[in-house]
Order: sequence, then C-alpha cells, then structure tokens
Amino acid sequence: LFKPVGLGYASMVIVFFCNTYYIMVLAWGFYYLIKSFSSTLPWSDCDNEWNTPSCIEIFRHQDCKNASFANVTVGDRNMTLLNISSGLDEPGHMNWELMLCLMAVWVLVYFCVWKGVKSTGKIVYFTATFPYVVLIILLVRGVTLPGAYDGIMYYIKPDWSKLEEVWIDAGTQIFFSYAIGLGALTALGSYNRFNNDCYKDAFVLALINSGTSFFAGFVVFSILGFMAAEQGVDISQVAESGPGLAFIAYPKAVSLMPVAPLWAALFFFMLLLLGLDSQFVGVEGFVTGILDLFPSRYYHRYKREIAVAICCLLCFIIDLSMVTQGGMYVFQLFDYYSASGMTLLWQAFWECIVVAWVYGADRFMDDVARMIGYRPFPWMKWCWSFITPCVCLGIFLFHLVNYKPLTYNNVYVYPWWGEVIGWCLALSSMLCIPVSLLYKLFRGAAPVHHAPTPDLQTPRRGPADPRAPPPTTEAAHFVRG
Repeated sequence: LFKPVGLGYASMVIVFFCNTYYIMVLAWGFYYLIKSFSSTLPWSDCDNEWNTPSCIEIFRHQDCKNASFANVTVGDRNMTLLNISSGLDEPGHMNWELMLCLMAVWVLVYFCVWKGVKSTGKIVYFTATFPYVVLIILLVRGVTLPGAYDGIMYYIKPDWSKLEEVWIDAGTQIFFSYAIGLGALTALGSYNRFNNDCYKDAFVLALINSGTSFFAGFVVFSILGFMAAEQGVDISQVAESGPGLAFIAYPKAVSLMPVAPLWAALFFFMLLLLGLDSQFVGVEGFVTGILDLFPSRYYHRYKREIAVAICCLLCFIIDLSMVTQGGMYVFQLFDYYSASGMTLLWQAFWECIVVAWVYGADRFMDDVARMIGYRPFPWMKWCWSFITPCVCLGIFLFHLVNYKPLTYNNVYVYPWWGEVIGWCLALSSMLCIPVSLLYKLFRGAAPVHHAPTPDLQTPRRGPADPRAPPPTTEAAHFVRG
C-alpha cells in the first residue's frame, strides 16, 4: 500500500537515523553507570583531568544565593564526563571509554535481535518491567527529600505564557514517543496473529506510554526540586531539557544526595533498560523492512543474521562521530532534523491521505473489522480522513513558519553548514514521497488509486485459515507487550 508513494522508503530512512543516534543515549547511560560504581561520583568534584578552571564544587546545604553560580553548576559543559568541546567545528579527540561502551551496547543489541522477535520477546519480560521497579524506588526516595514538593509543583503547574510553544513541542513529541511514522510497529505487527485485536492494543499502548511518561516526571522533578533547595535557587535554573536533563542536571542533583553512587547507578541502569527496549523495536523494524525488499530467490540461511550485522556495523561507524568531544553537537543535529517533528508530521500526514483517500477509509475499516471481529468506532474514520491529517498539516506548517536555527544549551548557535547538513538529513526522508510519485508518473504508470497492487484488489485478505496460529507465541506477546 505505501510502497508506490514512497512512504515505506521514507519510514525506513527515518528509523535508520533513529537507530543511528538514539543508541548514543544507551552508550552515555552505560558510561555513566560504570562511573557510578565508585565511592565518590566523578562529576561531584573538580579533581578530574577533564575539569576546567571554571569548575566549582558544590556542597550540600551550602548557603549561596548567587544565580550565576547555579548556572555554572548546571550548564558548565566541562563539568560532565563527556567533556564537550566548544562547537561543531571542534570535534576534538575521541573518548575511547565511551567508544567501548558504544561498541558493547551495539553487540548487546545485535545478539538480542539477530534471531528475531522470538528471542527478543523473552528479553523484554525483564527490560520492560524492571524499570517500573526502579522508578517507584526513586520516587519514594525523591519525595522524602527537602524541596521535592516545590519541584513537583513546578512540574504540574502550567505556564500559560508558553502554551503556544508547549503545544508544538507536545505535538511533535507524541509522534516520536509513539513511534508514529517510523514503520517499526507496523513491522512488528506483521508477526502477530491475524485476529489479534490491534484496535484495543492501540488504546492500551497510548495509556501505558503516556502514564509512564507522566509518572517519570514526578521522579525527575522531585530530585530537581531537592537540588534547587540545596543550592538556594529557583528550580527553573536547574531544570534542563534534552540530553542535558539526564546527563548534566540529574547527575548533579543525585551527587548531592546521601549514598549518591547507589541512586546514580539505579537511575542509569533504568535509563539503559528503557533505551534498549526502544532500540530493539527500531532495529527489528528496520531489518524486517530490509528483508522484505529482497525477493525469495536471494534467500540465504543466515540472511537475517547478516542483515542485522550490517545494520549494526553501519550505524556504529556513523556513531563514531558522536563519541568525540564534539559528539553532542552531532547528536543534536540528528535529533533535531533527521527524526524531528517536521519529518514525522509529514510522514503521518501522507499516511492518512493514502489510507483514507487512496485506499479508502471504509475499505480500511472493513479490513480491521475482518481481523478483530467488530467494527471500530465510526469516529476513527473521521480521524483518518479529516482530523488527523488536518492536525498534522497544521502543526507542520506552524513548525515550519516558526522555525528557529538549532542551538545547544540555548547558547551555542550552529554554523550555517551545520544547518545545511541538518536539512539534508530531514529532506532525505521527506523527499522520498514526491520523488517516488514523480518516478511513477515519468515511467508512465497509472495513478496509485487506479493501479493498486494485486493483493489490494482481493476482496478478502489474510491467511488461508484465519484460525491458523501465528509464527511464534513469543512474537505475538512481544508485539502486544
């Protein structure tokens, strides 16, 4: 359905970029986890070789009200283990310890994915459930700290002056959080039972995802509230966004707590497990799409293992640019452009158009009813046809009109050639759709809705016996879980 208009290729490009840069969160988390196994956290003092003269040590209950002092504490890039350089044009030297952590994480991902969802489904029993245990432990500890109440109130109290900006950010974050437009969930769904209730699964996924994110916010801001109270500053001065929250602000806050190494190790272990789940889905979705592109005559006994190895190796080579001192700038370049809100909104808009207007919303509704045994609510058809594409297009245009050049830590502005690279990353997926349509037209092919693929013309699709069991029980559980 999506191949003639390039949506499938666009999804593959986006999920490839996600696999490339997202694993750096795992590598950083693993790196910080290893450094947490010490009597004193490395980022809690200024006795390290990577510290600069501007480094200032922070002590608990220190009576200091200087706001600039707090900004140095949180924002000084040289106080982190990553030892970030001054800009994208200064890559600096490679962090070999971080590179080894990156290699270890990719090896772990490979051996968890190489046999398919049958083996991965067993691993997620642990990786998907244990983080909730850690979150509960961290929350119980966090709410007992002084200043936690102020941090939580800062989290749940809305700032109406930023409502416009928040809606844009929230709209784009929802697409990334639910992996909309990436094709990864579609690939995993292909392993499920034909009669699996995907309609119910979609609601369950949305509730669990949003609930977990909301719950995790209490954990983070209770600790940040404690950090603000210890330094005697407003919490807005210690709250970071993006990677700075997990690898600058939160580690500094944990370093002020009693038994700091324990809480740091728990936090980064949880971060590693959560990231592994997302990475499994991304790599599995990309490899499934790649294998589907090759005809059966190219079958090889170890075709899947080879495809996973090539994918992991290629991504690892690209990731080497992110383990240097300037790696954080490269990471944010990928994050801001390659899998940004604009690319996902563009992708989701065209998916709605193809499903609702090219294939037909009523026809798609009949297919879903044939699979799950009942018809979804009629408003779903209105969502596919009007509401969702209009919302996607509206946020996309608003995002485009209010586009701002990428900055790091609200201070460093990327050079013009950095923006050019970023837009090339974004357009590499967005142009797949118009280029594929033009290619079909120049080849003299009929319009998509006049020349559907043979399987779309079949009045009844699915297995010969709808009661047939799925390929594996673990695969079905992995998709549902």
